[in-house]
Amino acid sequence: MPVLFPSRSRRHRDRGQATAEYALVILGAAALALLVIGWAANTSAVGDLFDAVIDSVARRVG
Repeated sequence: MPVLFPSRSRRHRDRGQATAEYALVILGAAALALLVIGWAANTSAVGDLFDAVIDSVARRVG
């Protein structure tokens, strides 16, 4: 039969596990951000995208 109300120590352990999971997600997001920044710094893709957006807006306005 499952326990309806877990003990206080079990809830405390679960809270610590959730904190560790959040930390791992944040580390993963930071690593992904560093990869994107490194890629953007070595290519002209961001500048090309910006130029394309500005040209498209300028054609629609003018």
